[in-house]
Amino acid sequence: MKVTIVNEESEKAFWDHINEDPINHYFFIFDWMKNRDKTRVLLATEEGKIEGLMLVYDSYIVQLRGNRLAVKVLLDNLNLDRVELQAPMECEDLVLAKYAPKVKHKMDVMSLKKGEENIMISTNPERPTIADTDEIAQLMREGDPEWWGDVTAERIKTKMETSLWLVIRQDNRVASAGMARPTEFGSNIGIIATKEGYRNRGYATSIVSALVREILKVSPTALIHVLSDNSPAIRAYSKVGYRRHATYLALKT
Repeated sequence: MKVTIVNEESEKAFWDHINEDPINHYFFIFDWMKNRDKTRVLLATEEGKIEGLMLVYDSYIVQLRGNRLAVKVLLDNLNLDRVELQAPMECEDLVLAKYAPKVKHKMDVMSLKKGEENIMISTNPERPTIADTDEIAQLMREGDPEWWGDVTAERIKTKMETSLWLVIRQDNRVASAGMARPTEFGSNIGIIATKEGYRNRGYATSIVSALVREILKVSPTALIHVLSDNSPAIRAYSKVGYRRHATYLALKT
């Protein structure tokens, strides 16, 4: 099996392949289109056919797709000490043979196509201000310290320039927050977090609904990634119309 870097010569084959299942390859599309200067994509081919591919973004975020042999060959070409990685569940043993994770989960990607949405807003979200970034960062760190433990207000300020953020305030504080990156080819909701003590009030459902409403103004598809064992979140997203599309191994070293 041959491994090559996507270039002008192979880019058409790359696009033909990922467009067969764009939801499964969302980050390949997003980073190749929006962050190409920080993105490298490797193809694993056999007899000219793409059997798998690997995206490396910002020298630590890795996306792997393909059959077991392709994933093994691509992993052999990955030389990073620190990774945040997603791979097919059936390749878990191959990934764990290379990396000992500090955090490991199953992660679902859920999708919703325009016309399938069920907008449910019981509390109207609003746009946050720069002054809210400290509270949002603290909310995220408390909500999921494994994945968001290093989030800072400065990082959120940077993301506000290119992303859509919404919050719900209660008792003069940010009780719930969410973020999406609307794009014309499909949009992922990257953050949903609700402060403990304000959960089970429909705030997450309201924010997801409001984000989906905005996403579908510019995109045909809305996506969201959620840990497979996070039943309350999955129920909230399902109410709005999301359905599971695929499950990945997700880990951080």
